[in-house]
Amino acid sequence: MADRRLQVFHTVAKQLSFTKAAESLFMTQPAVTFQVKQLEEHFNTRLFERSHGKITLTPAGHLALDYAERILNMSAEMEARISELTGQVSGPLLIGASTTIAEYMLPRLLGEFKQRHPETQARLTVANSETIENRVAEHTLDMGLIEATSHHPNLVTRVCCEDELVMICAPFSEMSKLDMVTPKQMASHPYISRESGSGTRECIDDYFKFSGVNLDELNLVMELGSREAIKGAVAAGLGVAVVSSTTVAKEVRLGELTAIPLDPPLRRQLSLVYPQEKFRSKLLQSFLDFLESSPLIRNQTNVAL
Repeated sequence: MADRRLQVFHTVAKQLSFTKAAESLFMTQPAVTFQVKQLEEHFNTRLFERSHGKITLTPAGHLALDYAERILNMSAEMEARISELTGQVSGPLLIGASTTIAEYMLPRLLGEFKQRHPETQARLTVANSETIENRVAEHTLDMGLIEATSHHPNLVTRVCCEDELVMICAPFSEMSKLDMVTPKQMASHPYISRESGSGTRECIDDYFKFSGVNLDELNLVMELGSREAIKGAVAAGLGVAVVSSTTVAKEVRLGELTAIPLDPPLRRQLSLVYPQEKFRSKLLQSFLDFLESSPLIRNQTNVAL
């Protein structure tokens, strides 16, 4: 219901990029630029300074952003409260998730939630944990499920389950004969890592540091942004990697990869993040309650949501 120009401006101001805003809004970049230009013409002032391919907010832009956030939040609250007068749980639920959660946990959860509330439409965005955090904070997503604890001051974080990580190697690798593997043993072999910004990368880097292995000691041969690419590289014998045990169960069963438990074990907490606002829509609250009661979540961890 809020002015579309204001929604577009808000996204550009948060991203400080017309290109990223266009991707978030599923619009073309010229369309985003046009909407911002219309708003600038309406106020008869520039909201952004454009220089050397970068944009920054003008003083008027900072003021507009402050009001835009309040207007958009109030608009969303009004629509949610009025729709709840019908007593139905309905409407779109914008969820973000990191790849492991999106591919191995959410499909079943969303299917069960849809059966309970057929008037809802879940819209899933898949990205790394850092991107999901930022989009929830910018209110372009209602909530996120990420592979690390959130560091964002404006988000509520709730642990939903735990996930065990293992080292994977090619079946013909000398490492495949081990019953357990230590961080120092891994450091002496070619190592394949996820990209910076990945919740998995952050968790594993911390594990090495806490185990007394400096990251500079790792024989890092590749950084890959895809879990499937990492599995393929490891299967080809290009190095070892650390991944969630749930993501390689099929390849281990087929004999394409070997999974070795870590010593000490590495278990990470998967977290749910959402904005701190006092008002929470009935739809979002219903989904949070559903996650808390889900057997799939309870069976994976002893940690309560």
